[in-house]
Amino acid sequence: MGFLDGLLGGKNPPLIGLDISSSSVKLVELGQEPGGAYVVERFATESLEKGWITDGQIERFDEVADAVRRVVAKSGTRTKQVALAMPQSAVITKKIMLPAGLREEELEVQVESEANQYIPFSLDEVSLDFCVIGPSTTSIGDIEVLIAASRKDRVQDRQGLAEAAGLKPVVLDIESYASRLAVGRLIAELPSEAGETLVALFEIGAENTSLKVLRGEELLYDRDQAFGGAQLTQIISRQYGFSLEEAEQKKLSGELPEDYESAILKPFVESLSQEIGRALQYFFTSTPHHKVHYIMLAGGCAALNGLKESVTAQTGFSAMAVNPFEGMKLDSRLRESKLRRDAPAYLTACGLAMRRFLQ
Repeated sequence: MGFLDGLLGGKNPPLIGLDISSSSVKLVELGQEPGGAYVVERFATESLEKGWITDGQIERFDEVADAVRRVVAKSGTRTKQVALAMPQSAVITKKIMLPAGLREEELEVQVESEANQYIPFSLDEVSLDFCVIGPSTTSIGDIEVLIAASRKDRVQDRQGLAEAAGLKPVVLDIESYASRLAVGRLIAELPSEAGETLVALFEIGAENTSLKVLRGEELLYDRDQAFGGAQLTQIISRQYGFSLEEAEQKKLSGELPEDYESAILKPFVESLSQEIGRALQYFFTSTPHHKVHYIMLAGGCAALNGLKESVTAQTGFSAMAVNPFEGMKLDSRLRESKLRRDAPAYLTACGLAMRRFLQ
């Protein structure tokens, strides 16, 4: 099983997307109608305690495996095949040029030879995969190939979590690739300026927020910043004397004192908007670009009251919370209000579930 199996495979049997982050495990299962419309068949989330996963490294395997089992049970799925993702920090990726017309075995030899130059580990210690992107646009007679490599122990940890829950891992993707696949549907529907529409995608995680600037399918810029939703949990904990676990639970359920919105949420939203504005300014000062057409907000904090309005005011660019399920039909058993409220947090899981339908 390679990182890019989902990019290479044809239509697959039922598949669940499982996004394992530092704060939660999220599951999505999609179907498809004969006309091609996606159907959301299952979704569920299970929180993880702080420290169980740190910087993408699984520190408490048994506890996380239990959470995976719980999220599968909660979703009610009977599907066993699963698409997982590695955090971007655990994967080395590199685009290379190779001569067109090579046989598969010749490609593998060339890829291994090239990989030796870019990977700071022995190839015996890594899982290595590659994907032919297509003909080179800059070098006639060559093809563009994407190499992906990660340490075997990190890969085996992810696979082991799925297997502990009775699942069969069939696709191992990269988190940022999965989120870009899911958001690509939405970007394609935006009014465009002759294909030059720039979208700033902010994925607000528990500890870190990533900014990706996209032009169509092209990634122009990618940078992580050390701020995220865990800071709001810490403020709630300090202000009201809750444990961190209590604070997180009450934040998700909305069971907080009357002064929460004015005393805590509003200042946090303003602070988060300022961080987003600073990250965007850094993009402008380090590239030739001086504007974006849209800001998309994903992750658990993206749906916070007032955030998109505050970001629009702070930056001057139109901001929206991402709903990766937009335009999809909903299985009659699911609660639409809950799905709509939590949708921005499911971007990566949705992208993983979409791997089932790639040609």
